[in-house]
Amino acid sequence: MPVTSTLRSRLSAFTPTVLRTEVLAGLVVALALIPEAISFSIIAGVDPRVGLFASFTMAVSISVLGGRPAMISAATGAVALVIAPVVREHDLPYLIATVVLAGVLQVVLGLLRVPRLMRFVPRSVMVGFVNALAILIFWAQVPHLVGVPWLVYPMVAAALAIMVFLPKLTTAVPAPLVAIAVLTVLTVVAHLAVPNVGDEGALPDSLPVLGVPDVPFTLETLRIIAPYALGMALVGLMESLMTAKLVDEVTDTHSSTTREAWGQGAANVITGFFGGMGGCAMIGQTMINVRAGARTRLSTFLAGVFLLVLVVGLGDVVAIIPMAALAAVMVMVAVGTFDWHSIRPTTLRRMPRSETAVMVATVVVVVATHNLAIGVVVGVVVAALLFTRRVAHLVEVDGVLSPDGAVKTYHVHGALFFASSNDLVGQFDYPGDPGSVVIDLSDSHVWDASTVAALDAVTTKYAARGTTVDIVGLNPASAEMHERLAGHLAPAH
Repeated sequence: MPVTSTLRSRLSAFTPTVLRTEVLAGLVVALALIPEAISFSIIAGVDPRVGLFASFTMAVSISVLGGRPAMISAATGAVALVIAPVVREHDLPYLIATVVLAGVLQVVLGLLRVPRLMRFVPRSVMVGFVNALAILIFWAQVPHLVGVPWLVYPMVAAALAIMVFLPKLTTAVPAPLVAIAVLTVLTVVAHLAVPNVGDEGALPDSLPVLGVPDVPFTLETLRIIAPYALGMALVGLMESLMTAKLVDEVTDTHSSTTREAWGQGAANVITGFFGGMGGCAMIGQTMINVRAGARTRLSTFLAGVFLLVLVVGLGDVVAIIPMAALAAVMVMVAVGTFDWHSIRPTTLRRMPRSETAVMVATVVVVVATHNLAIGVVVGVVVAALLFTRRVAHLVEVDGVLSPDGAVKTYHVHGALFFASSNDLVGQFDYPGDPGSVVIDLSDSHVWDASTVAALDAVTTKYAARGTTVDIVGLNPASAEMHERLAGHLAPAH
């Protein structure tokens, strides 16, 4: 049967080498998720258990439902910032209801194929997104490196050395996992007094429980949670889809944005019913996973499972992992994530200034707001404005007088839309032209009503002087728009 053969082929792809890579990558990600989830819980103003349970349910759910294999979803800082006011003003049950509603909205947006709009995100915004993300990942480690015992610094240096030089000798075991294990053993054996995971917050000792948010099901509740749910849905989708696009480029594979969108929504609904704070894709942990060689859903699933096992079953062991080891892992992720080629002097000299401006704008806004979604929106808007400005100046109008001087033909070259057509009216010699004028649009395209209005203005000005105007060379789409709108647009005031 086709289903059986497909399942058999997928299982056969898990060779011992692939299986080992997926398992070890999932373990490294799980270890890195613990302090991050605890930190994001603090940002959101909830107990660390809420963030840890969210990371478990998000990772496990999205491994089955998501559209991008090997991508990690869990509790994130971007989502924590959006929903923090709900906890502060209305308490935890309203946060849980917000998460569920946000998930429903994401499912709806996914089914409406809204994620397809991602194709309008230019490369310069993507580069800015990646660079800003690397800066934020690095900056998030600074608190673990400032005001700490001096022993932390040689430990971080040792971990970085392991992660830099071990892959040159062997890639059988992920270097981050070796660094974490070595520093943990060293800390225990030498009785080193350095900050550890246990200092970040209490770890849960029981499994998450399924339940319904304890809020009144009224319009007043909807009024309270709807704005935050919409914000969470949009921020989560944008960050997830940008991360998926980045993984697509790194792995030279394709993902389903539609499936990823409704998969994120379904995962948030599940997470909400299990009392989690919700989340979205995590670029840092995803990069750890992908750079460790993981390429399948198994690593994502195991990251969630390992996380739960570690914090519930092996909480005492996890608690003694030094934060220096995890901070070093994330520093390496930041260094590996940053697009260093984009800031080389040779690249900056070759790149159009508008492209560089878009990248810089994206980075500055993301770093200033700590919100990737806002930065991406600003980057896209800046890119659109600069593109419009550039294209608007590519329209040329050439006038040729006939040998007998009775007809003047204007050849218009370029795309005609609201930005370029505004200057079109001033490109003609109204008092000096003969009684017959031809406007040839063979090398142009009429994109909008602004252009039709501009052409109406031109013919009106000529008509006032008794000059006849023929507009020729329209392609079918332009002709249809011109015929439908010409003479029916009131002049702008």
